[in-house]
Amino acid sequence: MVSKRIIPCLDVREGKTVKGINFEGLREVGDPVEMGIRYAAQGADELVYLDISATTEGRGTFMELVSRIAKNINIPFTVGGGIRTKDQAAELLLAGADKISVNSAAVENPDIITSIASKYGSQFVVAAIDAVYADGSWRVVTHSGTKTTELGLFEWVKKVEELGAGEILFTSVNHDGTGKGFACDELKAISELVSIPLIASGGAGKKEDFLELFSRDCADGALASSLFHFGKISIYELKNFLKTNGVDIRI
Repeated sequence: MVSKRIIPCLDVREGKTVKGINFEGLREVGDPVEMGIRYAAQGADELVYLDISATTEGRGTFMELVSRIAKNINIPFTVGGGIRTKDQAAELLLAGADKISVNSAAVENPDIITSIASKYGSQFVVAAIDAVYADGSWRVVTHSGTKTTELGLFEWVKKVEELGAGEILFTSVNHDGTGKGFACDELKAISELVSIPLIASGGAGKKEDFLELFSRDCADGALASSLFHFGKISIYELKNFLKTNGVDIRI
């Protein structure tokens, strides 16, 4: 059995880590390099860096900042935001990223997943999927949640695997930053549709939320930000709680 993963996320805007609720009301919470170092020391299994304004501003990810983070941590590092070409993915690989995350660009041009995966391997490509539940259905959203598409969540989930993505990072906009728990029912449905690893994001508010997620086998990993950024719980404390409650996790 593969151990479950705890993954802190750095949502970065203009070089600072930020956090909001339902993708809105963002406020600065710290320096991404310092936070990355702290989370690695606490026992994080991986670190995710998302340049959340790159796509809306029509630019690429800040390479220098990515490089500084990568040089200061010793855990797998996923970078996303503004990646639209195979060349940009190559630049991030050289800057120290172990995986890249594509979201809006993949919705607009699905072939970007296949292009990058065929060059660097499926394990290098994470399909980040943001979705919102409204009017009785889940729809994929892009551009940091500012654009709702006609693309159905479950349709897109199956498609990204077919295109060559090696992992899916699903964020429920409805749950993001609320602290009310993960979208476990939807995550369970996604996990039964695909064979690649699934990372859950959006809604973690307490240790028991992670326990429910893993006890129901809804995902292979859990991504969180607010819970860790605001010191509500440490990664070390969380992992010990999960281990004590029977979850296979690295301490």
